[in-house]
Amino acid sequence: MFVTDLIKLFLPNLGVKCQHEKISPDMEQGYCPDCGKLIKNEWYITRCSCCGVKMKAMVKGGEIVPQHHFCGNCGSEKFKVEKLDQINFIDINFAALVKSEVDECSRPFTTTCWQERTIEQPKLLVQYL
Repeated sequence: MFVTDLIKLFLPNLGVKCQHEKISPDMEQGYCPDCGKLIKNEWYITRCSCCGVKMKAMVKGGEIVPQHHFCGNCGSEKFKVEKLDQINFIDINFAALVKSEVDECSRPFTTTCWQERTIEQPKLLVQYL
């Protein structure tokens, strides 16, 4: 017990997962300055399955759920989760923000080259192997 207490005293952030607090909610994605990972912001709202009224969403245990367990309009306990492409000022009071890490290995890497249009035919560059 004494050794683990010393480790916690000198290394308080050991084993703590980065919360990406410096990633602004208005950004679509960006690199976290604390951990260096690519973070994507995703917005979700919950709606009543019965009447379709928006319910205030929150993240609980890694899952998106409504803040109240029943609809204030019809009393139903069933709900559905909708992902928003972009957040607007009307939905911001109902939406929950999820900051997810993007696996950079799964992202396709493409390189694009442009050439200005000229009258002359472009000449091939010599390639050295």
